[in-house]
Amino acid sequence: MIKEEKIILGIDPGTRIMGYGVIGVQGSALRIIQYGVLRLEKLPSHEMKLKKIYERISGIIEEFLPDEMAIEAPFYGKNVQSMLKLGRAQGVAMAAALGGDVPIVEYLPKKVKQSVTGNGNASKDQVAYMLEQIFNQKLEGQFEDATDALGVAVCHYNHSRTKALTGNNSAKKGWAAFVSENKDRVKGV
Repeated sequence: MIKEEKIILGIDPGTRIMGYGVIGVQGSALRIIQYGVLRLEKLPSHEMKLKKIYERISGIIEEFLPDEMAIEAPFYGKNVQSMLKLGRAQGVAMAAALGGDVPIVEYLPKKVKQSVTGNGNASKDQVAYMLEQIFNQKLEGQFEDATDALGVAVCHYNHSRTKALTGNNSAKKGWAAFVSENKDRVKGV
């Protein structure tokens, strides 16, 4: 029996350039379906950028029918206004996924780098190199944000695979979850 291919959409949110990557997963085989960037820097207003993000992500969802969407979480920088704009861009991409009934998972940038390269402080070049090894194909250098989005999708695949292998599908998080799931390992419970 042939397993059905699972489609994962990875998003690297941005207000100037947004990267996206669509991968197919069949068993342990990964393939790139499509990747690219949405260039937003020439649009006249932040509102128009958000509209374009929503339209493009909705279109990608309609075209490829992903089973899940993985998105990189914004990281806190020095410029609060930039952080707010990036959060809006991420929110609009998430709204497009929700509108298409696509489940969303968010990953921190360090988690993505760690998952793809084994080093949470890896450079963009190191991530791109490892992705070329994973997919066994050369990636276009001018699409750095798209490469990052492929990394987010691969991170989600790796995380999902790890959860499936360990049986750790608990929705609980944190110390309380650990204690309730490991009473034999914690004294005094």
